[in-house]
This record gives sequence, C-alpha cells and structure tokens, in this order.
Amino acid sequence: MSRATRRRDGRHGGAGRGTGTFNKAPILIMSGSVLAALLVVALIAGPRGGSLSHHPMPRIDAHAMHVMPAARYASNPGVADVYEMAAEIPAILDGMYCYCLCNSTFGHYSLLDCFLDDHAAACDVCLQEAITAYQMTNQGSSLDDIRQTVDQRYRT
Repeated sequence: MSRATRRRDGRHGGAGRGTGTFNKAPILIMSGSVLAALLVVALIAGPRGGSLSHHPMPRIDAHAMHVMPAARYASNPGVADVYEMAAEIPAILDGMYCYCLCNSTFGHYSLLDCFLDDHAAACDVCLQEAITAYQMTNQGSSLDDIRQTVDQRYRT
C-alpha cells in the first residue's frame, strides 16, 4: 500500500485510521475540569484567605449622611448607640467587608451600607463589626488592623 493510500484511508476511516493520531477530547475535558475546580476553590477561599483584598476601598463620599439617624431606634438604646458609632466612623465602615454576606444578598458595597437603613438594626454581625471598628478606631488602630481583627473573628 502506498503512502498516499494510507494517508487517504486514515482521513476517511479506512484501515490505517488511528495510527499516529489520538483523540484530544479527554485531555481538553480533563484540563477544563481542573480549571473549573481551581476556580471554585478560589471563590470559596476568597474572603476567608489571608489577604485583605475582599475588603472594599472606602469611597470618597462616605460620610455620616449615609447612616440612618440613631433617634429612629430610641426604643432600642443598644442599637441606637451603634448607629451613633457608625455615624462617627463612616469612612472606616465603608472600607470593611460585612460578614453577614449582605453584598451578595442586598448588593451592599460595604459595612457602611448596612447602616443606610434598618438592616444593621436587625443583624448582630453588622452591629458587632461596627462596635469592633469603633472601639479599635478610638484606640488608634488602622483600617487594616481593624480588618484583620474582624477577619479573624468571622473567618470560618
């Protein structure tokens, strides 16, 4: 059999088919599966990793006007106190990731957004993060120090 005949038969399903060629589909499927698994691991590890990259950058326009007035919560002094604290440190709260996961549920940008309305009043995670941020700010801690403390507390 001539070389040309073997090549022609190999292309059209003849007896020479399969010699010198292999199916690339399993390799592509395997590569895609590995890539997908790595992506899932990266997404799951996101906020819990050692990096502070999951925290948002504070916005320039973050100010006390972004916090619901504490007087609204006069019937619950503990909550009112935290809303007052939030109004004192809006730029700090705006640079913090909120571990109640409201960014995915309500589209919040940062912990500060939890205090725009009644959300934080009903969420122990938001309230505790804000209390920690307020206390640490008053002790002279930096935003990165506050972020690390909150990450250690809420990381699972």
